[in-house]
Amino acid sequence: MTEPNQPGVLDWSIQPPYLYPPYASTVKRAPHEPLIPLPQTLSELTGPVYGTGDIRPLDNDLTRNAVRNGQPIGERIIVVGRVLDETGRPIPNALVEVWQANACGRYIHKNDQHDAPLDPNFTGTGRVLTDQNGEYRFTTIKPGAYPWRNHLNAWRPPHIHFSLFGVNFLSRLVTQMYFPGDPLLALDPIYNGIPDENARQRLISSYAHDITTPEWALGYRFDIVLAGSRQTPFE
Repeated sequence: MTEPNQPGVLDWSIQPPYLYPPYASTVKRAPHEPLIPLPQTLSELTGPVYGTGDIRPLDNDLTRNAVRNGQPIGERIIVVGRVLDETGRPIPNALVEVWQANACGRYIHKNDQHDAPLDPNFTGTGRVLTDQNGEYRFTTIKPGAYPWRNHLNAWRPPHIHFSLFGVNFLSRLVTQMYFPGDPLLALDPIYNGIPDENARQRLISSYAHDITTPEWALGYRFDIVLAGSRQTPFE
């Protein structure tokens, strides 16, 4: 029996399994033999630690960090949240990176051949460090849904990918943030691959009227827990 509060131990009652046949690509990529645990060395436990040197002032504003000829197309949104450890304490100076599709549901990537327009003023990537209260903030464009051919008429719900580093490399978590009231969530095998309903709900952001800027952008709140019994599920 696992104890999910131990560092590095996943709670499989809330995390998606490696193999989930409705999510078609897991059939090929899931391991077919038991995983072999590797001992952690001092260097893995203590580093690397990320600083502010590579973070630029506009890195957390996806509406301005790639503007060339004008503003990106779509609905502006502001996403805020806290990054917490397993005890609920905030994690300062955690590196938070995001990437997403544009408002039409297309990524700027050579492998994305979705028949939807690209936006020359939107790369869909950003990064920021949490402040001393473990809080982060991004300004971006609400992403669109897109087809992904996992099954007949399969569409991914609008989502934003998050990658987080805590105090060291081993505390990395990659997850997805969804939007409240999205009818596509009930049909999405990635979202539904998470076995626990409460854990699935932790991937849905909440509308934040106190963050909403009048006549400019809607606000959403999305807190992330890096470990413990309330750990945010991996994507």
